[in-house]
Amino acid sequence: MNRYELITRNLQEVIGRDELKSLIKSKKKISLYWGTMPTGSPHFAYFLPLLKIRDFLKAKVNVKILIADLHAALNGIPWEILEKRQAYYEALFPEMLKALGVSTKQLEFVKGSKLQLNPKYFEDVLKMSMQATTKDTTKAASEVVKITETPKLGNLVYPIMQALDEEHLKVDIQFGGLDQRKILVFAREFLPKINYKPRIELMNPMMSGLTGEKMSASVPSSKIDILDDEETVARKVKKADFPPKDTNCGIMQWLKYIIFPILDKKSLKIERDKKFGGNLSIKSYDELEDIVKTGKVHPLDIKIAVAREINNLLSKVQSPKLTKLHKAAYLV
Repeated sequence: MNRYELITRNLQEVIGRDELKSLIKSKKKISLYWGTMPTGSPHFAYFLPLLKIRDFLKAKVNVKILIADLHAALNGIPWEILEKRQAYYEALFPEMLKALGVSTKQLEFVKGSKLQLNPKYFEDVLKMSMQATTKDTTKAASEVVKITETPKLGNLVYPIMQALDEEHLKVDIQFGGLDQRKILVFAREFLPKINYKPRIELMNPMMSGLTGEKMSASVPSSKIDILDDEETVARKVKKADFPPKDTNCGIMQWLKYIIFPILDKKSLKIERDKKFGGNLSIKSYDELEDIVKTGKVHPLDIKIAVAREINNLLSKVQSPKLTKLHKAAYLV
């Protein structure tokens, strides 16, 4: 697989494909950033962007992970608990990456406030605020922050800062989820208006949760928290929506985008009683999808296998240290 294929595989959208191809062809060092806010407690779907970060590193891309504490404040996280959530995120993500076989030595972690609380950054915020209207910023922020009929001014500053992060981190590419699309398009439009170049924008698909909606930290029943114990994981997965022959449900998305990529060339083991056809060893997601469409495997058998794989992965991440930090950050 070549660099372009590694960088773009399993993405939902690429804005600037020709620019990316030219950048790769130039053989210059390529830099990229992924930003994450220390808001809700991270869940299983966070492995999706981290797997892409593994792809980027394999493609010899320099990766920066921005822990966006000020963005979290603009999204309503109280200042008094912001530092505690920041501490949890900073401890958690290196462990998740290690569980995926990614060396954190290849990555640069950046705390948002250290980047953003400098005079030049603030000057650029003011410059862009004179180019963008409240309509522009409201539209850009609408899928990411809590926009009411009379939004807080901080909600509207959010997309301006995310656009400027691209310039002040000195990267070629920003990577995010499809829910970030309006902000990424905003960045492409407004950076040139203050004499900065537009960046390439890469977007992951959004993952469905256990209940059929987007997996969300604010909806506990929809997600598997990174610190959930084995019994909790098994119970939540067992209750997940999975109609027979349905290949678009959350469980199947998890298998396609997270579990099979983690398994790599190993097979997914589905254990069944002989009277139901015996055990299965499935080598790829495509093979599993074909079996599901025919109804030859019961959703519960797949759920049991999924719960096992999730617990195997989470066991490599969980620790007393993370539990202590999580308690301080969320059980307040």
